[in-house]
Amino acid sequence: MANITAQLVKELREKTGAGMMDCKKALVETNGDIDAAIDFLREKGLAAAGKKADRIAAEGTTYILEKGNEAILIEVNAETDFVAKNDKFQILVSSLAEQLLAAKPESVEAALELEKDGVKIADQISTATATIGEKISLRRFEIKTKSDADAFGSYLHMGGRIGVLVVLEGSTDAAAAKDIAMHIAAINPTYISRDEVSADEVERERKVLTEQALNEGKPENIVAKMVEGRLGKYFEDVCLLDQAFVKNSDQKVRDFVNSLGATVTSFTRYAVGEGIEKREDNFAEEVMSQVKGNN
Repeated sequence: MANITAQLVKELREKTGAGMMDCKKALVETNGDIDAAIDFLREKGLAAAGKKADRIAAEGTTYILEKGNEAILIEVNAETDFVAKNDKFQILVSSLAEQLLAAKPESVEAALELEKDGVKIADQISTATATIGEKISLRRFEIKTKSDADAFGSYLHMGGRIGVLVVLEGSTDAAAAKDIAMHIAAINPTYISRDEVSADEVERERKVLTEQALNEGKPENIVAKMVEGRLGKYFEDVCLLDQAFVKNSDQKVRDFVNSLGATVTSFTRYAVGEGIEKREDNFAEEVMSQVKGNN
């Protein structure tokens, strides 16, 4: 029997994109013949993952897992919304959340190196890519902690198209915390309060608003007052506590939180695929490529 070295496994992985364990098995089955191993993986459909590496995965889902005083919000991407609803995809996502919450890696790169039953997360994803038939990727995650006196607010919109995780300190009212998470999903604030907005950002906004007012022909002696008023509107756009609460537009979020005797200490909002440039394929070229592929 041939000696299956780590270098040989690495070479096969680079050639096929298949998972580490699948590559090792293929080499064992073919007595270390790398060309035969490539054919073996192709026959099993496991070499397909590598061919999908250049595709854009801008669909997918967000998922939230809570365990006691710890919780994780995760985004896993796929190429189509159809696959995002696939049972195998959903099982993978929940498994990844479990593994990440248990190990608490500091980055996606570190997460991909985690192992379950001797198989790295990177290889779990690669195998799922080959099995499901689309490029799948772990994009990001956020782990939050709280005390027994606090509450998590978790909310998934449209089955995971948007995911929000809130930490409400000083109240155990999970329903109220979820209402805040729903508000964040709908309105998409950037900050919790004005205190988080940097002085540079405020000054930049003030300068823009000043130029806008002057360009509108407003008298210089009232421009400063106008700008401060418009800055208030800016804070309402970006700061959670300054916003009108979606469940009661007559009440600010700040007032709702205060009525609970609580404080929002953090929140994370993920929208699936945000910031990922979706490739626009030429329809005629796509049809032709499919025709050629069937010849």
